[in-house]
Amino acid sequence: MRGFTWIFDLDNTLHDASPHIFPHLSRSMTAYLQAHLDLDREAAQALRVAYWKRYGATLLGLMRHHGTDPRHFLWHTHQFPELERMLRRAPNLHGVLRRLPGRKIVFSNAPAHYARAVVRLLDIGRYFDDVFSIEHTRFRPKPDVYGFRRLLDRYRLSPRRCIMVDDTPQNLRTAKRLGMRTVWVTRSRRLPRYVDVKIDSLPELPRRLHLLI
Repeated sequence: MRGFTWIFDLDNTLHDASPHIFPHLSRSMTAYLQAHLDLDREAAQALRVAYWKRYGATLLGLMRHHGTDPRHFLWHTHQFPELERMLRRAPNLHGVLRRLPGRKIVFSNAPAHYARAVVRLLDIGRYFDDVFSIEHTRFRPKPDVYGFRRLLDRYRLSPRRCIMVDDTPQNLRTAKRLGMRTVWVTRSRRLPRYVDVKIDSLPELPRRLHLLI
């Protein structure tokens, strides 16, 4: 396993973003649309959701239809004055990461300033070689294969020597098509063909290593 590279999603994989961070992001994005598209709150919220459903990310709809500067959008929507208080780390996170042999990279659809702040506050930077953020994908986030290919090229990785750990099945489907092994962090009862291992939470992962070799 030491010849493998672990590619970890960030939000809802290494920490639980659902209670505080995702609701804050939704409010921030709605407020951004209100301010920059001159919409009332209800219209802004409807457009945010519509773009998210259509493109997989509100940002992509804004770039395509409104010429929004992605760096401006990501900076202003990913401000977390109380980020440390809002974080809910995965159980036994340090123990899990210590027990996984091989390189580790964070691959996040979030901007670099936020992703690096989360890694720092979780105190897990020692386990990871790097953080690959949405800027590195040229704003073509997961599950777009383009971002995956840029990651593989940047770190000179063979997909057949990579293990992708993510909570979003669409991201894992792309990873599998490229030849990666896949781990789905979920409580779903489904087991799609593109998922090699399904775990309820990260502490299960070291016990399932034998299924990934």
